[in-house]
Amino acid sequence: MIRIGILGYGNLGRGVECAVRQNPDMELAAVFTRRDPAAVKILTEGASVCGITEAPDWKDRINVMILCGGSATDLPEQTPVYAELFHVVDSFDTHARIPEHFARVDEAAKKGGKVGIISVGWDPGMFSLNRLYANAILPDGKDYTFWGKGVSQGHSDAIRRVEGVRDGKQYTVPVEAALDSVRKGENPDLTTRQKHTRECFVVLEEGADASKVEEEIKTMPNYFADYDTTVHFISQEELERDHSGIPHGGFVLRSGRTGWKSENSHLIEYSLKLDSNPEFTASVLAAYARAAYRLGLEGVSGCKTVFDIAPAYLSPKDGAALRAELL
Repeated sequence: MIRIGILGYGNLGRGVECAVRQNPDMELAAVFTRRDPAAVKILTEGASVCGITEAPDWKDRINVMILCGGSATDLPEQTPVYAELFHVVDSFDTHARIPEHFARVDEAAKKGGKVGIISVGWDPGMFSLNRLYANAILPDGKDYTFWGKGVSQGHSDAIRRVEGVRDGKQYTVPVEAALDSVRKGENPDLTTRQKHTRECFVVLEEGADASKVEEEIKTMPNYFADYDTTVHFISQEELERDHSGIPHGGFVLRSGRTGWKSENSHLIEYSLKLDSNPEFTASVLAAYARAAYRLGLEGVSGCKTVFDIAPAYLSPKDGAALRAELL
């Protein structure tokens, strides 16, 4: 059994707990939290709940630590620290900072003789793999990535910070006309605004100025200013009834040409439709935890990404079964 530790018990940590239960070669050993452990109730009987400062004491009792913190402030600090103690997997998703995060984790993991797999999820992660495969197969082509329709947790947090907003959710929505153009092989050059729209559902504080809140949201730099944004004002009851989930998904496409005179066109498309963004991400993390464990048994150390992991390392099935059933 691969003994799993979970660091952080929010939406993602709870998703990892469920994913571990679905993998017969894994068991949850412990959950580590910054909260009072006595106040954290988990679902797995027999697993421990510990303070985060106790994690180093579990160095010889956990095979892989799955880090479930946020990319903004948690993972840049936590992953290098714990990569020296455990095999680790994280879901670091700040694309522009992946190279520096990789370097720090690589140094720590090699120092501890451990494997650290970073930026695991669906984007970065599964979408990244599909972009790589498609680029390798169709070198004469163009890449397109569309996200949604789904809840953006970062953008939802941004609207909740606007003065006068009591609560809110934001959905990222692909522009169907742009998606259709790519699928037709037209290879359009698309701006940010042409690829996605943003739809906000907002609960106002009592007495708040709706027009002022709407203007502040629509003009918010880095979040909404570059998009066509629609703001709906609804009640707290409507928000809880109709927008309590965390769905997401999207599409990765590559349109390319082959032939001596590039006479034949091709389209590669990979799509996801997710009822729960954190639970799907957690399931990907669990599969890569298996890979980290197996690489560790082989004496591998250092930082890896999804690009470096052979698919067979993700499956609980052995090579003979994979060749017979899936190849």
